[in-house]
Amino acid sequence: MPEERQDDFDDMEKPPSFFPLDELLGEEESEFEPGEPVEVRVEAVYAAQANDTIQRFVLLSDGTRKLPIIIGPFEATSITYSLEGQQPDRPMTHDLFKKVMDRLGAEIDRIVIDDLMSGTYYAKIFIMQGDEEIVIDSRPSDAIALAVRADAPIFVAEGILQQHAH
Repeated sequence: MPEERQDDFDDMEKPPSFFPLDELLGEEESEFEPGEPVEVRVEAVYAAQANDTIQRFVLLSDGTRKLPIIIGPFEATSITYSLEGQQPDRPMTHDLFKKVMDRLGAEIDRIVIDDLMSGTYYAKIFIMQGDEEIVIDSRPSDAIALAVRADAPIFVAEGILQQHAH
């Protein structure tokens, strides 16, 4: 098996050529400026049927603007259970992750949905363990499911709210 050369990746400022960022994104989206994070809350989890498929989404709100984010069925169930205070018979993955963090003395400080590329949102989970802040990349749905369990604040970049909230 050939050895991977780390030095090929050290100075990368742009994705490699196999990922045509500028072609996939319009000029407007490639110039995306996230702006300051704005605190939001989970308003609800909804399902809507279109033809033969059911789309689930979580609706976030800063009080005036509403941002729907499409999520998977398992994440929808996980967020809904937590919002409604329901406990499944067996722990869900997000419950397990929260329990492991508790046992390790770590806590979720906040989550931030801070990027949007090709119609996909990206999030970060900010975890505090003692004095150390640990930042983990995450899908927004998983980050939200953890935040509602930990009663941690949820933030969305102002640029995302300006462009995509209703």
